[in-house]
Amino acid sequence: MNFKKILIINPYGIGDVLFTTPVISNLRRANPNAVIAYLANSRTADFLKHNPDINKIFVYDRDKFVEVYRQNPLKFAQKWALLFNDIRCEKFDVVFDFSLNNMFGFLSAASGIKRRIGFNYRGRGQFLTGKIKLAGFEDKHVVDYFLDLLGLVDVPVVERHLTLAVPSQDCSWAKDWILKSGIDVRKPLVAVFPGGGESWGKQARYRLWGAANYAQLVDKVIENFDAAVILLGDSKDKDLCREVSRLSHFALYDAAGQTSLLGLAALFKKCRAAIINDAGAVHVAAALGVKALSIYGPVDPNVYGPYPPVEHMTVQKGLPCQPCYRRFRMPYCSHISCLRDLSVEEVYRKVQSIL
Repeated sequence: MNFKKILIINPYGIGDVLFTTPVISNLRRANPNAVIAYLANSRTADFLKHNPDINKIFVYDRDKFVEVYRQNPLKFAQKWALLFNDIRCEKFDVVFDFSLNNMFGFLSAASGIKRRIGFNYRGRGQFLTGKIKLAGFEDKHVVDYFLDLLGLVDVPVVERHLTLAVPSQDCSWAKDWILKSGIDVRKPLVAVFPGGGESWGKQARYRLWGAANYAQLVDKVIENFDAAVILLGDSKDKDLCREVSRLSHFALYDAAGQTSLLGLAALFKKCRAAIINDAGAVHVAAALGVKALSIYGPVDPNVYGPYPPVEHMTVQKGLPCQPCYRRFRMPYCSHISCLRDLSVEEVYRKVQSIL
């Protein structure tokens, strides 16, 4: 089906947004002259504004909206009205709503968008005109769930790879950072991202393998492959990366907290391989075609892992209780054996296969 103006809504994190990029690619193939707009948060908007298939971006930061509401409900209403008017004036033909939230369904309907496609999660799809019932993402990858929505508007699925464009200035920054850090570029560069899980808040510990494990792992990588290891992470991961450096017997190159999201992506592009926790960063590496090994505990990598699965590698302990994160819920776990008992040797064997 041909559309002139398309809106995509996904206000969530890095992985969630990158999971929608195959949808964008297929919409562009089917609608080469359409205007495609995207509503995202300010953090992920940086990833989207360089996507050649996206023409316009709307920014929605939930926390900022809530903060405005607490300070002045009238200004909150005005802020919402501005967003509503901006969307209404575009006169979109169709919206693909990945928010699982009836608030955006109502916004789309009130904006006059006639075709509203999305998931009916817990009865929240009452404003959608085309919907797929959803209890949770399970049994297949999230990307495949997202692509299923295209069938509701007769758009064929041709493209399945994640897409991420990195501007030349960020690539230049990464090259300069490597040179200034004194890294021997003749060695294989390996990116290690030991943190992440910010979207889980206080439950992020359920996704972390631990500094001591990472230190032992990078020691084995350096000993056996004469690699240069670059530690990556955002500002909240700085202490964790420092601890990995302290425990390692070799000099590591720490870029945690020093990069923008696109700078992080640019450093990934310079590396032969990446070793990453269950975090959004693994999808950045996957979108760039970097060989990635990701470490999974409670979460099912077949559902939330790097995509396409055949091109990347995951490692998990394989306990009977895995995965325990189901239908967007993480049960209380006092032992986290899935990560605690995952040995350095088990992970290293997988690293060998990608190096």
